[in-house]
Amino acid sequence: MRLNTLLSFAGFVLLIAGTYCPVLRPFHLFSWDVYAANKPYGIVILLVALVGIIGAVFNRVKLIRLTAWLSLGLVIVFYFLALLKVHTSFSFIPIHPVGNYLSSLIKFKWGWYLLFAGPILALLGVLLNRKSNFNRPVI
Repeated sequence: MRLNTLLSFAGFVLLIAGTYCPVLRPFHLFSWDVYAANKPYGIVILLVALVGIIGAVFNRVKLIRLTAWLSLGLVIVFYFLALLKVHTSFSFIPIHPVGNYLSSLIKFKWGWYLLFAGPILALLGVLLNRKSNFNRPVI
């Protein structure tokens, strides 16, 4: 396995590991991973990462590139969905300062670092894979 493919493989493994790490901690009582926050969306992220791993094992650069960009897009969308969930969780309370205080008790945890590091590492593996045309011998 080449270094670029290995880098992409490690990125997809980090993405899978990041889905099981805590991403939200409401009220300092318990931690939510991706599946507790949004189970169907977490399964989609997991399946995209698995397809990326299969592409890395079989050295399919186009498949790795597609899944790396798709996984980065999915993680970014999931981050914005989590932001919306945090800021609108208590919007039903008519007293806005109380709702804002309760929303401030929901904290983002360290799992986001792995969720973003995985696709970025996979993209680095894809982007470093490009070869220049200047080094090819002329026959």
